[in-house]
Amino acid sequence: MRLTAVRRERPRVAVVGHIEWVQFARVPHVPRAGEVTHAYDCFEEPAGGGAVAAVQLARLAGGSLLLTALGEDELAQRSVARLRELGVDVRAATRPARTRRAVTLSDEAGERTITTFGARLQPLAADQQLPWSALADMDAIYFTAGDVGALRAARAARVLVASPRARDALGGGVPLDALVLSEDDEIERRAAARAAQEAELVLTTRGKRGGTYRTRGGETGAWAAVPPPAAAVDSYGCGDAFAAGFALARGTGKGLQEALALAARCGSVCATGRGPYERQLTRETL
Repeated sequence: MRLTAVRRERPRVAVVGHIEWVQFARVPHVPRAGEVTHAYDCFEEPAGGGAVAAVQLARLAGGSLLLTALGEDELAQRSVARLRELGVDVRAATRPARTRRAVTLSDEAGERTITTFGARLQPLAADQQLPWSALADMDAIYFTAGDVGALRAARAARVLVASPRARDALGGGVPLDALVLSEDDEIERRAAARAAQEAELVLTTRGKRGGTYRTRGGETGAWAAVPPPAAAVDSYGCGDAFAAGFALARGTGKGLQEALALAARCGSVCATGRGPYERQLTRETL
């Protein structure tokens, strides 16, 4: 896929996806069955793939739009307020449910383990309060959750990148410019296998080992990981930061190798921060 460069100062970028209210904690190691461990450095943030990618895009592009769904509770209000502080224009449909929560434990090597609580709330094409028509003006969209109608609306953007976690939307025949998955996630691998024919490009991330790609035409390749600029602290959000960087690069006309290089930098920098937002690549640090 060849794209011409975008000739405007600020790219238009968006995410269609989910938010979770996440409690973060550091532990010496993930507890074994029956073991009790003491957590330290505990804090809370609105996160999940949609939120993390939206903040990364906002920092790279000077702002981003996030279409999502939240519950009728205080956590929804806190999520919107915090993400707006981080530069994201949040538009949320309201569900008669609780906002999903999660707990993530990061060990001393920076590896994270996540447990979620409750159903994932996702935007639907039938949500009339969401500005679906605005997606047609976007240079790039990253899609992590929604239905087929929502994915079809997102397809109006110049470039559409999706996560296999958007399993309710995949398989409906909507073409994707790229599908980004983690090699370590069995659920993502299975979902990606079902949707691979819809994607022009499938990217498989492998953490510190870089990653591999395969085009619809059968061409394969790989990219190397970028050494982090500091010690790894927390791997939470690295994959979504990678996908956001890739979507932005392709949406602004960058070639495949240049887009992969930027995406790898986004993931690498994210790993050096406490939680997903303390260290993310920005326009100023490109």
